[in-house]
Amino acid sequence: MPSPKIERSDAELAQVTVGERVPHNSTIFLQEYDTQWPRLYAVERQRIQAALGAGARQIEHVGSTSVPGLCAKPIIDMLLLVADSADESAYLPTMQKAGYTLRIREPDWYQHRMFKGPGTDSNIHVFTVGSEEAQRMLLFRDWLRAHPEDRDLYAAAKRRLAARVWRHVQHYADAKTAVVQQIMQRALAVGSAR
Repeated sequence: MPSPKIERSDAELAQVTVGERVPHNSTIFLQEYDTQWPRLYAVERQRIQAALGAGARQIEHVGSTSVPGLCAKPIIDMLLLVADSADESAYLPTMQKAGYTLRIREPDWYQHRMFKGPGTDSNIHVFTVGSEEAQRMLLFRDWLRAHPEDRDLYAAAKRRLAARVWRHVQHYADAKTAVVQQIMQRALAVGSAR
């Protein structure tokens, strides 16, 4: 299965970015867990649901802001599952009308699309219902919620990496792959033993 590359070049990132990509060239700001994050998610969830109706097959709060006790960039990550994420005509015009801006189009990576939200600082990750990557995101979230030792391991790795200067925020995200894979191996091992 395709997977994101580590330290993708500016040219590679430009290929999947919709609009201008401005280099970050700084460290990453991490905030301690904020109990307002679930409320902010609920506001965006309601906005997306109102816009797409039944076209929004599933909407979930994912990423670090969805895990109580975990530090995070203060950006609400959301998972939006649609019938076919490659069929942009089914959701893109409606999302844009509701104020969402398409920023990422990755047809070679599970037909992933990513929107920025109009109000709350949010990333809405769009995948097809049943997508392997969507299932992985939910498993990772649920595992971290239930296993504080892995949540803390992930937090320590995030803090260590966040202290570095990154040309693009995506490079920071990609650099977390090793610790994510380590945690996912445990989650998958428990899942397959059931």
